[in-house]
Amino acid sequence: MFRIFDKINNGHVYVYVIAEMSANHGGNLDTALEIVRQAANAGADCLKIQTYTADSITIDCDSDDFIIHDGLWNGSKLYDLYTEAATPYEWQRRIKEECDACGIDFLSTPFDREAVDFLEKIGCEAYKIASFELVDIPLIEYAASMNKPMIMSCGMASIEEIQEAIDACHRVGNDKIVLLKCCSEYPANWKNMHVSNIPDMIKRFGLRVGLSDHSSGSIASVVAVSMGACVIEKHIKIEGVESADSKFSMTIDEFAEMVKNVRDAKIIAGDVFYGASEGERPNLKFRRSLFAVKDIRAGEKITAENVRSIRPSTGLKPKYYPDILDKTAKVDIPFGTPISFEILQEN
Repeated sequence: MFRIFDKINNGHVYVYVIAEMSANHGGNLDTALEIVRQAANAGADCLKIQTYTADSITIDCDSDDFIIHDGLWNGSKLYDLYTEAATPYEWQRRIKEECDACGIDFLSTPFDREAVDFLEKIGCEAYKIASFELVDIPLIEYAASMNKPMIMSCGMASIEEIQEAIDACHRVGNDKIVLLKCCSEYPANWKNMHVSNIPDMIKRFGLRVGLSDHSSGSIASVVAVSMGACVIEKHIKIEGVESADSKFSMTIDEFAEMVKNVRDAKIIAGDVFYGASEGERPNLKFRRSLFAVKDIRAGEKITAENVRSIRPSTGLKPKYYPDILDKTAKVDIPFGTPISFEILQEN
């Protein structure tokens, strides 16, 4: 039932990649469905949308509190921005069906109880909590009470606020929780991303942790995976379609390259492992060991002149060099013979 959580929970060997459509449908259902298809072809595991209306996020008010004064949406009224960016409810079942047809998961971010109820009706398998809603504890409790996996972005959040959101899930008996490190800046400046939080969050909260990446390019996602991120979320767009989110979103081609890069980064990071890897084992023979570098007659002593540490590794390990100096050869030891204790006498 919880295939999304099961995949993410397998994060020690796999990076789960979420393609965020957000407003990049540009107000056109056909564009939304094409984004689903292209995201699947680019290697996404999941397509995410957002389930809200302008009225479920804010109110239609012209006072200064409701006007954005800087950043990407400078001068916009909140109500107008969310009206433009919303994904209509009547599209969402169709978008989920297209995800099913393409073999990728469907995920959405609810912004009120009604959105949760709607998503339950269309069979949403997990819920994403946006960074700005991480402090909406009643919303988190209600979504978590559906006993579906909870993927919660932590942009701007303090340790206490993250813990409060986790506790809200636990209060309703839901422990299927994934946290996403996030910088809620659009686009995010690399110096403000602090992806070093990821290993700390894993240790501190004992949960799977990923990255919701609003920065340019894929380098932040690659770095995050190298630090233990098991989920990457990235906004995607179709070139030529303008929307409220298109300026900080990846093209499909860029997204496909990022998917490859983060999967490669996961392979490169690997697990904690010491010793010779499978690929290294054949090269163990090229390590150094102790060899006769001159003919040594039986009864002759081992010296620095007739035995040296050289490649390959078929003789004694070099750490035994001090132990064999001044020992006596039991038998003739020809030049190029690996040294062993069996061919030496105890003095």
